[in-house]
Amino acid sequence: MKKTNKYSITQMGAVNRKKVFVVIPAYLEQPSIRQVIDELHREGYENIIVVDDGSPDNTYAEAHNAGGIYLLQHMVNRGKGAAMRTGFEAAKKLGAEIAVAFDGDGQHDARDIQNLIKKIAEGYDVVLGTRMKDSRGMPFVKQVANIIGNMVTWMLFGILVSDSQSGLRVFSRKALDLIDTKGDRYTYETEVLKEIARNKLSVCEVPIRVIYTKHSQSKAVRQGFVTGLKTLVRLIISI
Repeated sequence: MKKTNKYSITQMGAVNRKKVFVVIPAYLEQPSIRQVIDELHREGYENIIVVDDGSPDNTYAEAHNAGGIYLLQHMVNRGKGAAMRTGFEAAKKLGAEIAVAFDGDGQHDARDIQNLIKKIAEGYDVVLGTRMKDSRGMPFVKQVANIIGNMVTWMLFGILVSDSQSGLRVFSRKALDLIDTKGDRYTYETEVLKEIARNKLSVCEVPIRVIYTKHSQSKAVRQGFVTGLKTLVRLIISI
């Protein structure tokens, strides 16, 4: 989709960082969440919202100890989609003009966020980080799930992207107000693309780096191919 009118900010240097909010859904992220928060702080992001999605480990405590964040908690595990909705609603109430979706497992590089925000400044409504420009190191299960997700997104919604399952995304305030996802779990990433098509939002992709740690790879194993198929079935039923 082509970009529409330019956003109210014209260049990265003009972006008011106080209006940029980073939203992190966190479930079983005890080994990584504090390091993720610290890295974002080092890159100058002051408004960080962590949503602990009912983790039975010490994710909440580790995030709390990191300090300098807005920390929310679901008392039971509801899923990534629910955690993202909670975080984005909080961001809107706090006055966000730009919201960044950022995974809590340490696989994203906070330095990449600036390149995505630049595209919002140029006039895009949604900017997707793509890992597929250099997929070396990506677990095979994730590569297969991503290819399937890309095909499903194209067939159902007419949006062709290279990385439909990327967790690093940036949204303008317009997109935040219009996108209305319903699923609580891992249909979320694909549902966002459906909402982009439904609302005719402009979208582009920007290459991002990926850091595959032992922790992030263990999550890929836990989610697995079967979970991906279940997600696909849930998405088709919802449509």
